[in-house]
Amino acid sequence: MTKYIVVLGTLLSGLGKGLITSSIARILKWYNVNVMPFKFDGYLNYDCGTMNPYRHGEVFVLDDGSEVDMDFGNYERFLNINMNKDFSLTGGKLFKDIIEKERRGEFLGEDVQVIPHLVNEILAKIKNISNKYNLDVLVIEVGGTVGDLENSYFIEAMRHLALEEKVIFFVVTYLPKLRVVGEQKTKPAQLAIKALMQMGIRPDFIVTRSEEEIEPNIKKKLALFSNVKDDHIIDDHDLDTIYAIPLHFMEQGLDNLLLNELDIKGEINNEELKKWQERVERLRNAKKRVSIAIVGKYTKLHDSYASLIEAIHHAEAELGIIVDIKWVESEELEINNDRVKELLNGIHGIIVPGGFGKRGIEGMINAIEFARTNKIPYLGLCLGLQLMSIEYARNVCNLEGANSTEFDPNTKYKVVDLLPEQLNVIYKGGTMRLGLWDSKLKINTKAYESYKKEIIQERHRHRYEVNNEYREILENNGLIISGTTLDNKLVEFIEWSNSFGIATQAHPELKSRFLEPSPLFVSFIKEAAKQASIL
Repeated sequence: MTKYIVVLGTLLSGLGKGLITSSIARILKWYNVNVMPFKFDGYLNYDCGTMNPYRHGEVFVLDDGSEVDMDFGNYERFLNINMNKDFSLTGGKLFKDIIEKERRGEFLGEDVQVIPHLVNEILAKIKNISNKYNLDVLVIEVGGTVGDLENSYFIEAMRHLALEEKVIFFVVTYLPKLRVVGEQKTKPAQLAIKALMQMGIRPDFIVTRSEEEIEPNIKKKLALFSNVKDDHIIDDHDLDTIYAIPLHFMEQGLDNLLLNELDIKGEINNEELKKWQERVERLRNAKKRVSIAIVGKYTKLHDSYASLIEAIHHAEAELGIIVDIKWVESEELEINNDRVKELLNGIHGIIVPGGFGKRGIEGMINAIEFARTNKIPYLGLCLGLQLMSIEYARNVCNLEGANSTEFDPNTKYKVVDLLPEQLNVIYKGGTMRLGLWDSKLKINTKAYESYKKEIIQERHRHRYEVNNEYREILENNGLIISGTTLDNKLVEFIEWSNSFGIATQAHPELKSRFLEPSPLFVSFIKEAAKQASIL
């Protein structure tokens, strides 16, 4: 029978519930427990596919094409698994299902209400998933903050779940330390936990987020006022790498405490644990450094590029190299050439990631030209491939004004154009080319050297592609099309012939894992290290 762990957040957003959920699941998986994470988000969007990155952060895409919360990236990276849509539930999905049932007459004679109908719907979905995957433990992360209206009915459902099943509640809270006072304060956490208790939920564990490690006297005080054992208050202060969090939790004995609470007898897989520990130490002990510029449209909110950042960290752990990221807002590169040189001089590699819309596009193209003409290693992701082909068309093939119809519908040279199947699309949500797709790589190319195999799979999220009408002129002028779809109808990888410049229409950062880094990122960081003369 499945047992449940519910992770709730108090006081404010951004405390890292997703990382805590991932770490708890990671620890249990080291003990060979069949565990999966599950996420509820209270927003009424069906999924987060149409959300602005500035409001919500990165949209994470799964193999099955589901557009889900960015926390799924952490789940997959920590557990080294591929998840699917079953484990993502939103308020929008819930209400859609309830209304459809009401219209079909499944509630005839009843007035449909939050309690019991919506709560029962939640419980049914959770139990169905547990049974479908024969889980020992399901770790449920509740999005939002305790006290929010939008997740209150889900928290009520978790209270009902605890009446029927074995449920352990983790509450994540914040311990502020005022500079003028000089000590950590527990009062906000006390009040937040009191509010949760008034909702009928008593925490079994409290995870304290803070800049510095929780002080012993503060732990005792919080335990006393929260009616929680001292050793069930788990410190989660700022660490040098997120991948040290599960190790830090185990140092506090959380693994044994969890197994006891769950009444599970597990034997630890020391080989897997050792691999994790070795990579964390490699990150911590790295001395060699390279400087990488990320030229993007959403650089003021780094969560917009969460998977990109982590893919870089994975390559760092693989190579034992520290990457200093320089964030460059692409609009800054549209001022003049002097500004381009000022912001990109001394950089050992340039990445242009994905994005939508016209803003900042010319700045990205200027960055790509700077990389090509100065032979600086370049990696383009999705939009980064489209703009790499546009830059090449303009400046090497002499197709003046070449562009994408996304940015200039009337361009003379439509080097990048809307996918044919997108022409009649009306709904924006869930209609892009999404999910895992095969690509075929050409032997003796940088792409093939990176992946070391001919057929590879990466995740996609886009509506536009390189226009096949321009493939011949691009190739005749030296651009290498190093990867295509299996039927050769769509361009998937392109490369420069005289320096390390490679781009993919896919998002390889979405499949990168701490224990299995993206081959493309490893190759790119290696080239940047050569540029910096440290390899």
